[in-house]
Amino acid sequence: MNFNNTFSRLPDVFFTKLNPAPLDNPKLVVISSSAAALIGFEPSPQNLDALTKICGGHELFSGSAPLAMVYSGHQFGGYSPQLGDGRGLLLGEVVNDQGEKWDLHLKGSGPTPYSRSGDGRAVLRSCIREFLASEALHHLGIPTTRALCVVSSDTPVYRETTEAGSTLLRLAKSHIRFGHFEYFYYTRNHEALKTLADYTIENNFSDLEDMQEQAGTDEGYRLFYAEVVRRTAKLIAKWQAAGFAHGVMNTDNMSIIGDTFDYGPYGFIDDFNWHYICNHSDHQGRYAFSQQPEIGHWNLGRLGQALVPLFDNAELIQTALDEYPKIYTDTYMELMLNKLGISNKQEGDDQLVTDLLQLLHDSRCDYTIFFRTLCDLPSDNAKHALTERVNHASFEPWLTAYNLRLATDNTDHQARQTQMKQVNPKFILRNYLAQQAIEKAEKGDYQEMESLMAVLTAPFEEHPNLEHYASEPPEWGKKLEVSCSS
Repeated sequence: MNFNNTFSRLPDVFFTKLNPAPLDNPKLVVISSSAAALIGFEPSPQNLDALTKICGGHELFSGSAPLAMVYSGHQFGGYSPQLGDGRGLLLGEVVNDQGEKWDLHLKGSGPTPYSRSGDGRAVLRSCIREFLASEALHHLGIPTTRALCVVSSDTPVYRETTEAGSTLLRLAKSHIRFGHFEYFYYTRNHEALKTLADYTIENNFSDLEDMQEQAGTDEGYRLFYAEVVRRTAKLIAKWQAAGFAHGVMNTDNMSIIGDTFDYGPYGFIDDFNWHYICNHSDHQGRYAFSQQPEIGHWNLGRLGQALVPLFDNAELIQTALDEYPKIYTDTYMELMLNKLGISNKQEGDDQLVTDLLQLLHDSRCDYTIFFRTLCDLPSDNAKHALTERVNHASFEPWLTAYNLRLATDNTDHQARQTQMKQVNPKFILRNYLAQQAIEKAEKGDYQEMESLMAVLTAPFEEHPNLEHYASEPPEWGKKLEVSCSS
């Protein structure tokens, strides 16, 4: 593979160079063929053997330059002055045949100077959860890092119990976080802050010509920040429309390029609850599903504060930040109308969506199954199934209003149904499905993961032989607790 390690050529203040710590007897658990194609990796037996050794810390890619990044961040609202790659290494940057640059980041690679007394390891369950989630979100059309593979081992890792030390090889267009900028702002290293901003603009926003032309000026930095605001707002709107809760939206978990980043205690909503908390450690509900849009805005404010030294006129930062609510709301409403099969927004559509969400919340209706069933209206079977699921006196009036609204949209029913089934998935990564795959993998059975990946990589299609993955979860599956350590 063709490595061009641009980040490693920055000054030493940005990272510490070191190699992964080896795992005992590493073995490949799963690999994503679509992620492999991004970097031109051919999964032949010989290459897979070499990849397993690399992810197990025994070898390095030819041309890689491993390093641990330093950054900081606001965690649950409080500032942590130094975080950094405490259990992962940026192995290097691969340029594929299309000229795209992809970071290769090995998670669980052992201790670094930023491990904060931790062992720097990851366990199989956390690696599988990130692998499944990042690939699932990608195939739902949500910007995300990707997962190439998971490797397990015989190295014991001590958490609540003894678990298998494992690694995940993550791909991303950038691993730079909001927290990178915060670190250099709060350490008053404004020269490094400017270097980081200029590097990020050059390497990750090179397609935006106006930004390039204005590089190093107030206008260039304004355009940069405004683009980060736009991408973040759109990302979180997509989370909300899909019913996805990230669980730990600390600023060190926020990607500067607007990808879903650092999967931990995430969860897709089953029974719809605006205030769903997927993180068992989030006792105050700071990162509840309903809070995600506001937290995105708050985090962007922290990033804006960190960029102040780059500006002669810092008011430009607030001007860009003020665009967030409108970008988020417009994007979210567009996505929700698409889910309803409405092609052109009209007055009253906002209320139609709001009323529906309130109905789903009040009746704790399964969010994904509801919208997938809605695609089949006006069939009597679909109407009956929806009425049973929502089970609320206000649903019939809402359904009448919805049908009247569809009548004004001038869209053929068949075309609308086709369109709706392209945006309302039949299959999502429910927590209990991930848990079942993890439990089998921990016993050496990886087939469940392969079967689950078949539906997650084609979530809008019908899979007659895998229909059970689309079912409502059992009661035990709705009560699983996931924490930051997961």
